[in-house]
Amino acid sequence: MHPSHHQQLGKLNRISGQVDAVKRMIDEQKYCVDIITQVRAARNALKSVELSILETHMKHCLDQATPDLQDEKMQEIITLLKKYE
Repeated sequence: MHPSHHQQLGKLNRISGQVDAVKRMIDEQKYCVDIITQVRAARNALKSVELSILETHMKHCLDQATPDLQDEKMQEIITLLKKYE
């Protein structure tokens, strides 16, 4: 059974609002630096959600895996992290 990430939904809703705000800023032709600031804020918030989900995965999925599966699970995480560097 997979752990719940339900607590991340509130953060994701706020991120969705940030992205909507960026779209409005572009439509309203706001200052480029202000748009970039908002984009970076959304990226950082998304990164925070990603790290929280990864932490939960490591605490639950790796901890509950049998010793022979732990190496496989660890390699899965390493491959994922390398893929999106």
